[in-house]
Amino acid sequence: MNLETYFPVLLFILVGIGVGVVPQVLGRILGPHKPDAEKLSPYECGFEAFEDARMKFDVRYYLVAILFILFDLEVAFLVPWAVAMREVGMLGFWSMMIFLGVLTIGLVFEWKKGALDWE
Repeated sequence: MNLETYFPVLLFILVGIGVGVVPQVLGRILGPHKPDAEKLSPYECGFEAFEDARMKFDVRYYLVAILFILFDLEVAFLVPWAVAMREVGMLGFWSMMIFLGVLTIGLVFEWKKGALDWE
């Protein structure tokens, strides 16, 4: 076996590393670096960064994030289904109605349990 056969793999790895690392290095070198209190403040996480990892935090933030992902994935299923509606027929239609029904029951359950309340 010849080492020349591995040249495309090596080139692919080098280009991949370059695409990932070079923009970060250029941004760090050429970009402005002026930290202030606003930039170092917590961003949408609900607790201070760089503190004790064992501190108590509000779980509702993570619950809302998981719910967002769940319903975002629902849309990811709905768009291709709507585009291919004629091809999937009635079986595809009722399968999606069952899927949406299960998600609706889950949403009502979460709503009744108070998982969506911030108080």
